[in-house]
Amino acid sequence: MKHLPPHGTPSAFRAGVVLPTAWLVTTICAFCFGNVANQAHAEPPAQETQANQSLRNELNTAIHKGAQWLYRQQKASGAFSEERNPALTALSLIAILRSELAQTTEVQHGIETGFSFLRSQAKSDGGIYAEGLSNYNTALCLLAFLQKRRESDSALIQGARDFLVRQQAQEMVRPELNGGIGYGPTGVSPKRMHPDLDNTMISLEALRAFELLEKTRETPATAPGLDWKAVVSFVSRCQNLAQTNPEPWVARSPAESGGFVYYPGFSNAGEREEEGGRKALRSSGSMSYAGLLSFIYAEIPKEDPRIVAALGWLKANFTLEENPGLGKQGLYYYYHLMAKALVASGVETLQTAGKPRQWARELGIELINRQDSGGFWVNDTGRWMEKDQVLVTAYSLLTLELLRGSL
Repeated sequence: MKHLPPHGTPSAFRAGVVLPTAWLVTTICAFCFGNVANQAHAEPPAQETQANQSLRNELNTAIHKGAQWLYRQQKASGAFSEERNPALTALSLIAILRSELAQTTEVQHGIETGFSFLRSQAKSDGGIYAEGLSNYNTALCLLAFLQKRRESDSALIQGARDFLVRQQAQEMVRPELNGGIGYGPTGVSPKRMHPDLDNTMISLEALRAFELLEKTRETPATAPGLDWKAVVSFVSRCQNLAQTNPEPWVARSPAESGGFVYYPGFSNAGEREEEGGRKALRSSGSMSYAGLLSFIYAEIPKEDPRIVAALGWLKANFTLEENPGLGKQGLYYYYHLMAKALVASGVETLQTAGKPRQWARELGIELINRQDSGGFWVNDTGRWMEKDQVLVTAYSLLTLELLRGSL
């Protein structure tokens, strides 16, 4: 398999393209380097409405209260929630670092303790994990270390990056899975030992963040790069779009067109029966945002039919009541991906049923209303660990911090 240089953008995606790079920088900076992204919004424009300023004040209050609650959940070891999943600590640290709470001496000490815990999870193969889900944990821990940006962590950061690149699938028994990335080889159920769209998206985010950081170095490290063409092919095979995806499960119904499934041949949203008894897979909200983000990280042009179709499905299925196709399952993760993808795409309003929706305002208000009086958030549906208050609060804080910068 041909590998591309780690610090160059594939020429096929670069030629004549300007907007995707802006998408990429906006998305990565907003999630990983929030303080940089928010500087652009430090001085509200003159035309800003009083309503936006009022909502931003409410978001600040919710973020401060949530960050305080989250910080109090830290264990003596420095970890947040399950120590066997350091990704939960990584997400919590990123959320706290992006809040004003990080400026206090007490919290800075807690942050250092948290990063010491993450360092203790680094393995000889370059991954950062405890028992399993090694790729998922490594990707999120890498994002945390990139947010911290400490020179003494350079070798650990490089090792994590190289670990992620090595997880890209090739020569799979099912060739439609080639190019993607899964949970990782360590301590994973045989049912999970294959690529999926969610792990691919998380890995791409971490790898692109690494590239942005490395461009600031005088002598950037060199190592084999990701095969971005293979990534794009895999992501395309996860999209319900007959125009570009020949897989036999692709839905022909306009209701599914443009959305995404978990991996080629399987959707957590289940199946639908089409004309003639044909079985097709249903698209889901969270995976459709993951697919759009993956294309953005791969620098696919905005005018590409896959991008256009993805945005079309997401606009047609916009809701804050549920994760489309999955009900309340993964609801807060859905909110999190929604904010990242729509901010990156430059979408300010969504036309749903002929009515313009200011999605960022609506999502901000929704999260404010869902916050518990104690400061945390939690889903009453436990799928994908969303009964874990630490995880859901971290998702919510990261989402609010992103929304605050976009209002």
